[in-house]
Amino acid sequence: MTWRPQYRSSKFRHVFGKAAPKESCFDGVPITRCVQDNNFCAVNPQFLAVITECAGGGAFLVLSLRNTGKVDPHHPRVSGHRGNVLDIKWNPFNDYCIASCSEDATVKVWEIPPRGVLKNLTVAWKELQGHSRRVGLIEWHPTANNILFSTGYDYQVMIWNLDCPEQVIKNPVRTISQHPDVVLSMSFSTDGGLLATTCKDRKVRLLEPRSGNLLQEGSCKTHKTSKVLFLGNLKMLLTTGTSRCNNRQMALWDQDDMSVPLLQENLDGSSGLLFPFYDPDTHMLYIAGKGDGNIRYYEISSEKPYIHFLTEYRSNLPQKGLGVMPKRGVDVSSCEVFRFYKLVTIKSLVQPLSMIVPRRSDSYQEDIYPMTAGNRPALTAEEWLSGVDKGPVLISLKPGSQIAEPYSEMSNGMGNSLDTQRSQSRPGSLQLAYIQNQLGTKDCNEGVNLAADAKNWMPISNGEDLTLCSPPKTENELRMKFLKQQDEIRRLRELLNQRDVRVKQLELEIKNIKNSQSQSSL
Repeated sequence: MTWRPQYRSSKFRHVFGKAAPKESCFDGVPITRCVQDNNFCAVNPQFLAVITECAGGGAFLVLSLRNTGKVDPHHPRVSGHRGNVLDIKWNPFNDYCIASCSEDATVKVWEIPPRGVLKNLTVAWKELQGHSRRVGLIEWHPTANNILFSTGYDYQVMIWNLDCPEQVIKNPVRTISQHPDVVLSMSFSTDGGLLATTCKDRKVRLLEPRSGNLLQEGSCKTHKTSKVLFLGNLKMLLTTGTSRCNNRQMALWDQDDMSVPLLQENLDGSSGLLFPFYDPDTHMLYIAGKGDGNIRYYEISSEKPYIHFLTEYRSNLPQKGLGVMPKRGVDVSSCEVFRFYKLVTIKSLVQPLSMIVPRRSDSYQEDIYPMTAGNRPALTAEEWLSGVDKGPVLISLKPGSQIAEPYSEMSNGMGNSLDTQRSQSRPGSLQLAYIQNQLGTKDCNEGVNLAADAKNWMPISNGEDLTLCSPPKTENELRMKFLKQQDEIRRLRELLNQRDVRVKQLELEIKNIKNSQSQSSL
């Protein structure tokens, strides 16, 4: 028998990385020189946040994704910490809310204005005081609104509920004390019901986050863990670290039995930390090394051999950290399935890097864009704390599909009022319906289409999307909003008058036609 290699068909076999040109990068960013093993970068569809180097306290930049190019050296910063900022994370349900932790043993939550940071921000929306030593890592809960996890060099994992009136919160709702040393990374399951952590004692732990109970504990003499990641709904964990011979290594664990890893694979002999990133929609795993220029990517399956190497992106620019764009922010028109924001310290550069599936057609590719997690929370903080677990609220990335408002307040209290505004702010559709009734038309399908159109219509006032407008905070802003609303009301009244005139014209034409028909019959 002749030996034949086994080829595995995959639609992601030819995925390639495409670095953005210089004019689409952020140049002149003073990236921090801190040696903490974090990414120092966070991104969402509106803003890019980068921890920067500064004297006296800690700060980070918040840049609009539309304003690429050279960054002003005097650009305003978020600078309310007394020590170096170690980690930043955007709220997954509010594109204008970001959390930061620092060496000053505090966690702060900031509200970013819709137009970006126009002056230095020093007063936080919430300040969380509970850690006794510096806080090195923070994570938002993936499905519950306003639940934040933090861990520091006091070996404690603290759970914070931000749905409270106090500006300074000193008591977390829960403290997890299962770690004998510093926690290196945290990762949540898809529904947020499980929390995986890695610790400096080389062990990976699986915890029930509400109670803090230890469910599973895994360790291996030949694998020293540093980062951990839940692999979607595959009931597996992936850890990166080093082997006994100091080779960089990744290991795969069964979520239900963590006594022995399912798989261990050595990568290379470099010394930089490995950052894993997983896309549950495409089942693709990306491995990037700190100080490396390349990014390896794999496809994960639920059957042996579990991990299938695809290829790697290579560059001569070493990365200090990587920010990842949420899936709802990728460019579906170019078949982009993942996007990194690469911190290049030697050039003070933040470079977008797109992972693209090559396709000949320019139309929407449904097979590579399944329903994905959106920006609406599935649970309130109280519901999650009471013991409820829910998967994320899914949305479609197809162009033209309705996308949730970026403000969490809108999803809670203003959703119904916005729906009524949308149905009432289309005088054209209402007048058309009136005309159809006057003409005696019985076409139900057109009525259904008009109703659906009115429901999906996004209101725009004076060139501004109402779903992106923030409530006024000063008297000046309130006066400007009032004047804009008056202009909008005046414009709508003129439009209504024009429609009324048109209706009368149509009625006269109908009467003339009826009169002419009656005269001809006589």
